[in-house]
This record gives sequence, C-alpha cells and structure tokens, in this order.
Amino acid sequence: MLKLIRLGFIVALLLGVSYYALVRYIQQIPLHLPDDIYTVTAGSSAASLCRQWQQQQQLTSTNCLALKLYLRLHPAQAGVKQGVYRLSGEQTLLQLLALFRSGKEAQFALTLIEGETVQQSLQRITQARYLTQDLHTAEEVQAMLQWPPEWGETPVNAEALLYPDTYYYTANSSARELVQRAQHALLNELAQAWEQRQGDLPLQTPYQLLILASIIEKESSYPPEKTMVASVFVNRLRKNMRLQTDPTVIYGLENFNGNITRTDLNNPHPYNTYRHFGLPPGPISLVGKASLLAAAQPAETDLYYFVSKGDGTHQFSSTLEQHNSAVKKYILGSKL
Repeated sequence: MLKLIRLGFIVALLLGVSYYALVRYIQQIPLHLPDDIYTVTAGSSAASLCRQWQQQQQLTSTNCLALKLYLRLHPAQAGVKQGVYRLSGEQTLLQLLALFRSGKEAQFALTLIEGETVQQSLQRITQARYLTQDLHTAEEVQAMLQWPPEWGETPVNAEALLYPDTYYYTANSSARELVQRAQHALLNELAQAWEQRQGDLPLQTPYQLLILASIIEKESSYPPEKTMVASVFVNRLRKNMRLQTDPTVIYGLENFNGNITRTDLNNPHPYNTYRHFGLPPGPISLVGKASLLAAAQPAETDLYYFVSKGDGTHQFSSTLEQHNSAVKKYILGSKL
C-alpha cells in the first residue's frame, strides 16, 4: 500500500513538473507577425491559426504541438473571435490568442476638417482604411439628413452638413454610419449655438446661422478674431450692405485657379456676395464650434471692413477710408 502511495506521489509530481514545463514553454513562445494589423476570419480557432503561422514559418511544429496539449488542458482558450486587431509588436503566442479571444478590435480614426467642402470630406471618407464604402455622393449625404422640421428652411445641398471632428470606428463599419454620426454631431452643435444666439441677430433660421458660420470659418482660422469677423458681417447685414467676401465668390466658381480676378468678382453666380445682397443660398464649408458660436454671439463693434495682414490675422476698420488705407498697406504695399 505504501508503495502505491509513493508511486502515485511520484506520478503526480512528474505530471505537475510536466505541466509546469509546458506552461512555461507556451508562455515564452514569441510571435512576430509582419504587419501591425491582423484579420481573424470567420471559423478560425487557436489551433487553425497556429497551423497557419507554422506554414508561414512564424512558428514551429513543436510550438503548435505544445499549444495543442495546452488547449486540451484549457479548452476555454481554444476559441477566437472574428475581427481586425491591432498588434503591439512584442507579443507572445498566448498574448496574441488572448487578444483574439477578447474581441477588442482595432480602432481606426477619420478626421473631417473645418473649412473643407463636403466633396473633400467625401474624398477622405472614400480613402479611409477598413471602412465599408456604401455612400458615394453629396446627394446621398443630403438625403440622409434628418433636419428638424421646426427649423423651417431646409438645406439646399449637402454642404456643411457634417461636423468636423475625429471619428473612431472598427473595421467593416459603414461610411453611412460614420456620416450619420457626423450629421447628428452637426445638428447638436448647431442647436446649441442657435439656443445661445443674441436676440437681435439678423438671422431667421438655424440654417442662416450655419451659412454665416461657414463664411466666418473660411475668412479666419484665428479663433480670437472670429467674433470680430462675425460682427463685420452682422453689421453689414443690418445695414443692407453686400457682404463682399471672397470665399463665397470662390465657392461658386467652377474652375478657380487660385487667383481671384475682377471677372470672378463680377460673375453673377448665386454665391457671389459682391453681386448679391444678404447671405448666399447655402454654406460654403464645414463649420467648427468656434465659428458657430461666433456667428451666434458676434462681438459688439462698429466695424464694417477687414483685410488680411498676411500672417493669419486681419486689420479691421470702421470706415471705407480706413479700410482703403489698410488695403494699401497690407495688400498693395506687399506688391510694390
């Protein structure tokens, strides 16, 4: 009886040592895959992945045999979840399989930029990695919009209907889903700006606020100046003066070569604020939060003009005489 006990103890000891050695061996198997993104296909398992990596000479037959023995003792670790995963470089076989079991797929980012047009945004979306391309035209973007009926006037096109921000998604997410998120964000930001607007603004609808904000966005990328730029346009609207802003002219041109001309300023297209009074029929770019708030809460000034200083800031003026002097200094002077 004593011999049997001793034999059993020895067998248990050997099994324990063997198990410990197996676990230590498995834990130390390195796996260096060539790419930082890895796709686990449907129907994959830990064993099938190991065979695949063996065929690719990433692992040895001994590695996979050890994994097979290990999984018999730990069957809960044999499964993996379909998906696209981001690898962290130095990983072991068990760490990688644990990642694939977790289902924590890689996050990809797409940034929509204020001041760009919806066509430029669509190009970014089209080029986004691992995004299912089920949306292709600005007309589709416009058709998806759920414009609040109480806001009255509806957008004339898809311009500015996406909020500029960074959006995160997993592989095989749809472009439509991402656009829908960007539209919801835009509607939320516009609603907040409209609620915070000054009571005497010459704006009748949230859409008009969006139009004005898009002009501010294109005219100034310097946040401290945005409310002053807004005040110039609001003051002009109140006086029934033409807005006379170059970005609206450029937006309506079919083939703008980078240099605005007198012919361009005389072009009768509907966005030309040198020819037409009031706001243009629609926005001209994506609009960020700062420009929305500037349109809703412009500075209280007596300013009616501004001209670029060439360093990202502007010289503001109250009279045409002051403005002409500023133009002579900052525009004509630079050409002398």
